[in-house]
Parts: sequence; structure tokens; C-alpha cells
Amino acid sequence: MATPAAQLTRKDFTSDQTVRWCPGCGDYSILANIQRVMPELGLSPEKVVFVSGIGCSSRFPYYMDTYGFHTIHGRAPAFATGIKASNPDLSVWVVTGDGDGLAIGGNHLLHIIRRNVDVNILLFNNRVYGLTKGQYSPTSRVGMKTKSTPLGSIDHPIDPLSFALGAAATFVARTVDVDAEHMQYVFRRAQEHRGTSFIEILQNCPVFNDKEWDELEDKKQRVDAGLRLQHGQPLVTGSEGRRRGIRIDSGVPAVIDLADGADISTADIAVHNENHHSPAYAFALASMERPNFPLPIGVFRAVESATYDGMLEQQMEQAMELRGAGDLRNLLHSGETWTVK
Repeated sequence: MATPAAQLTRKDFTSDQTVRWCPGCGDYSILANIQRVMPELGLSPEKVVFVSGIGCSSRFPYYMDTYGFHTIHGRAPAFATGIKASNPDLSVWVVTGDGDGLAIGGNHLLHIIRRNVDVNILLFNNRVYGLTKGQYSPTSRVGMKTKSTPLGSIDHPIDPLSFALGAAATFVARTVDVDAEHMQYVFRRAQEHRGTSFIEILQNCPVFNDKEWDELEDKKQRVDAGLRLQHGQPLVTGSEGRRRGIRIDSGVPAVIDLADGADISTADIAVHNENHHSPAYAFALASMERPNFPLPIGVFRAVESATYDGMLEQQMEQAMELRGAGDLRNLLHSGETWTVK
């Protein structure tokens, strides 16, 4: 018997496995906040599946007392698609990293997003390969020195959110590993969304790329370095005496300095709207990078569209109405068959 969702606690979603990440790793915070928010979603553990590929983040399924698959490098989206298509009632979560998801797994990630499969994708972005000891990753900055780029990376990095938007993601968000309240908010929004939810989590690797997101993780710095997105609110950030707004002209964002007490309505500051049918506005936000812009944090896009698993279920229902339930044995023995002796 499933435990009623109202009686569930974090312990019901926490496995008995010892958590094995490096001390100070941002993965601990992400895990803790997923475990905290799960009881609030109205789901019992047997209705939840965590699917991972290969990497530090991919230990995740072991630590959740739910169903889980630790799969192969970059292929978690393919497994997740099959799981959701086979059992649409399950809440499916893909856990991946910037290396696992955007290098060998880039093609799989693209297709699960464009199909709008009703799953939640958590992409941990520490801009480095951690499990294989500090090589540069697809999101590493140009010039970043690592064990595999001792003179500095010359690759142009992938922006995870632009990648997702380019694949027509219907829900796109960014959060930070140390901001528990915001993380939990984004996780709830992702579960509520019908379709692919793509969440980039800025995550610190204290061993191989420490303080990569220090501006966003430090409470004092994040006021000026980040831009908290709130639907229906103007794009304004900064501390007293350093307030700035974002103006978007012809799809190109620009920073506008705002005097204290300035009338925002007359400054032509953009108002955040996560429900734009076109992804163009969300692309403009995703193009904003440090140090020239404050880095946007929050929900970039949330729109409704038909899901792959929903349409697949409709097709199967239509086929059954047209042809009947069918018989697997008769199907296997229909047409040309042969016997191997």
C-alpha cells in the first residue's frame, strides 16, 4: 500500500545509502532540496523515477528512495523518454551535468526537449568535468586552464539555456545550488509544468573549479551580480545607489543605470513575461552574461504545448478503437515466418 502523500516526509524519499561527494560539493544542497520538496508534490515514492547518466551528479538515484536508473554516458534522456512513454503516470526526473548532458549526451538532450516529453531535467553546471578529475567541459569559459587545457580553453562554450530554448523547450529556468528557497520554488514549478522542464543549476565544484559562481552564491554579491526574474515585474536589480534596469530593444538587452527613486515606468525597462509564445524574449535574457550584465535567475519561459507522451497515448487509443486491442502472439506469427533448427 502506498503511503498517503499528505503523511510523507523527507525521510520517505531518502535512501539508506551513504552520500559520496567531495566535501563542499554543491550536489549535497541540490539533493537535500529535492528531498525536501518531494513530499509537497503529492507523489508517493513509487510514482517517482530519477534517471541519470555518468558523472558526479549521476550518483543521484542511489540517494533517492524512489525508482531510479543509473544509465550510460549521455543517454539518460533516451531512457527517460521510454520510461515516460511506457508509464505516463510516473513523475520522471533526469539528473545530468554539463559534461554528461551537453557533450556526449547533447543529441539525446536536444531530442527529448524538442519532443516536449513530460519530464523534468536538472542540469548541474559547474563548468568542469569533476568525476574524471578536472578537464574542461562544454560550458567552460574561453581561456579556462584545466588539466586538459593547460594554456587555456579555446572552445566557445555552450549556454545551456540557449541550447534548451533553441530546441523549443516549453519550460526553462535557472537556479543556484546555495539558494534553497529558490531551488525548491523552481522544482515545484517544474513538476507543475506539463511538458519538458529544463533547469540549469549553477553548482560549485570545490576541488576542480572552486568559486566559479561565487558572485551568485555570495549573498552580498548576488544583489548586484544577479537579476531575479519575477513574472509581471520590471527587470530591475542592484543595491541602493547601484540600481540598474534592463531595456530590450530589437531583441538586444542593454543595462540602464537608475537613480534612486527613479520612475521605472518612464525608463522603458522591460517587464518580465515568462509566457511569451515566441522564445525570442527568453533568448535575450539567456544572452546576458557576466560581467557586462547581471545574470538572470528564475523562470525564463513557461508555455503550454502538446507533449510527446500525451500524443503517443492518444495515437494508441485511436489505434485500439480502429483495430481492437490486438493479440501479441498472433502478431508475432503473422506474415512470413520461419523456424530455425
